[in-house]
Amino acid sequence: MARLLLIVALVGAVFWVYSIVDCALQPATRHRGVSKAAWLVIVIVLPVLGGILWFVVGRARRSAVQARRAPDDDPEFLGRIGTVSDQDERIRRLEEELAQLDAESDDDRFRAERDPGTKPDATPPAPGTEGDDDARGHRGAVG
Repeated sequence: MARLLLIVALVGAVFWVYSIVDCALQPATRHRGVSKAAWLVIVIVLPVLGGILWFVVGRARRSAVQARRAPDDDPEFLGRIGTVSDQDERIRRLEEELAQLDAESDDDRFRAERDPGTKPDATPPAPGTEGDDDARGHRGAVG
């Protein structure tokens, strides 16, 4: 009787360790119900019962987990991206925004950095900030 009890304890310990390792090594996408960490706690705290629960309830079958597809292989994604005219409109708006940004960057202060031959307009500094900028207009910089 003692041998049988020892064998059952040994099989239970091996099953417990196997279920801990299996739960820890499975990707998070194959854990059902609760998070991976919660399953690990369940399997560790409830040695044999936790392992049985893990294999019956918590472990998703490999076939049940959907393989990730590239966007161009996913019909749902392709249906959501819109028509060519929507994309053309989006590109046109982005080009307009870039043109506006370029026009704003043509400010005289920045032109001097791009074109060394031009001088920036002399604008008076704000009150209380005289002497805080270096020769390049960087506040607080020395030299």
